[in-house]
Amino acid sequence: MPATGTPALVSALGMEEELERLQKEIADWVSRSDEEMRAMMEWQFVGPSKYFRPLTIFACFKAIYEGPVPERLIRSAMVLEMFHNVSLVIDDILDESPTRRGKATLFTQYGHLPALMASGYITAAGYRLVAEDPHDIHLLSELLERLGIAECLQWRLRRKPLGVEDWRLIAGEDTGTMFEICACLGTRSQELRSFGRLLGMVYHGCDDVGDARGLEALGGGGDEDIRDGILTLPAAFAIRDPGIREMFCSPEPTDEEINTIARAVTAQVGAAEKYLDSLADEARAEAVASAPNPDPLLALVHHTRQLSRW
Repeated sequence: MPATGTPALVSALGMEEELERLQKEIADWVSRSDEEMRAMMEWQFVGPSKYFRPLTIFACFKAIYEGPVPERLIRSAMVLEMFHNVSLVIDDILDESPTRRGKATLFTQYGHLPALMASGYITAAGYRLVAEDPHDIHLLSELLERLGIAECLQWRLRRKPLGVEDWRLIAGEDTGTMFEICACLGTRSQELRSFGRLLGMVYHGCDDVGDARGLEALGGGGDEDIRDGILTLPAAFAIRDPGIREMFCSPEPTDEEINTIARAVTAQVGAAEKYLDSLADEARAEAVASAPNPDPLLALVHHTRQLSRW
């Protein structure tokens, strides 16, 4: 099996120094955080992280420009990573997830109210860090607006008899938004926005497939999605069967029905993987068409595509 994960991606991109700079900035910020919040900041930010989104920012910069990654981009990547963690804290509360990346989630460790207040603290601190950069403020505001809309959209569309094209819409507005903003932060332009959206959709789909396989590598959980009637990519294929669709759309499926849906979803992993291959091809084509130096973008697509195969 080829090497996968953050170390392999960092090596492929040649970004060891940039990642070290980012980690140092985050650690310094955590050490300066308010005493009331510091333990929670350490819990959330110190430890294993994929840093996939900051690496996307750096790779998009390298795809367009020559020279070293500037300090302002380290700051942009740091704040993006902070806002990503805000979304993780909220997702964990919504999904009632007891663990993430092998340790207790923030709300499990400290309680619901402290975790929610911590998410607000992180958001405010992030905006303070980019207070002198209207470009970043505009993009980060777009990110938070669209993530909120996407979460409501996904929740409203749960337990509906939808299909793969509906999944593309949801994935594009959820994870796709995050990676669109990464691309725009990295280039300070719109040149790679479409690439970012496609990359995010591949990531979202790999997360779905990983959950269906019972993997924990991406930090999610397939049981919660089935329980809540969330349209994952394998589920979009599974509910083509009328019987599975009826159970999936039930407002209160029984345990037996949930198990039946789970088996049907798992059986569609192969179809979902095939679809993700074609989606990855779309992302590669967009990279080649949009960037003077597409190699960093192609590396991102390759390593993203491997995530469901861990």
